[in-house]
This record gives sequence, C-alpha cells and structure tokens, in this order.
Amino acid sequence: MSDGSITVTHLVDQERYRAELEEDGGVVEVGYLDYTRDAGHADGDRLALTHTVVYDRFGGRGFAADLVEAVLTDIRGSGNKVVPVCSYVVRYLEKHPEHADLVVSAR
Repeated sequence: MSDGSITVTHLVDQERYRAELEEDGGVVEVGYLDYTRDAGHADGDRLALTHTVVYDRFGGRGFAADLVEAVLTDIRGSGNKVVPVCSYVVRYLEKHPEHADLVVSAR
C-alpha cells in the first residue's frame, strides 16, 4: 500500500519529468511534465515547461501540483530558470509566488 505520494524522475534524454506512484505492489505512471532546454544563458539553462499531463484515473488527487512542485525544486537545485509555457504551470506559479525568482521570459 502507498501513502499516496508520487515519485518524480527526471528523464534528461527525453526532456521529461515522469511522476510515478506505488500501487498494488507495482509502480504505475501517473503523468509527466515535458520541457525544452535553451542552454547557455548567463543565468543558467532555461527550461520551457511546455506540457503537464496527469492521466484521468489519477485526476483530482493533487498530483499535478505535486509534480510541478518537484520539477521546480529540481530546477532550482540545478541553478536553472523556468519559462512557463504550459497553462497549468502558469496558474501554479501565480498561486506560489515563492518560485517567482525562477521565472524568466523566453527572450
């Protein structure tokens, strides 16, 4: 049995963060967040967060917010910045101003 928390894995080669959950003795994919990398800026790489997905059967349990929070924490730890493209990420950042210092424009 799981405590209901997800594990987020960074799949660098796929430019994706995958969210997984232990369920019924196995691990299942809950969803993912895709990004594209714009490397080589003075303030670190910029990751354009382009698409957040949580599969329907896992909806309504807060997993999208958990996924975005884990991604932002990872990006902060790597010294990079975020270009929010995905509408869910934009709304999340509006509700969580503590991450405002990570946000840069696409330019």
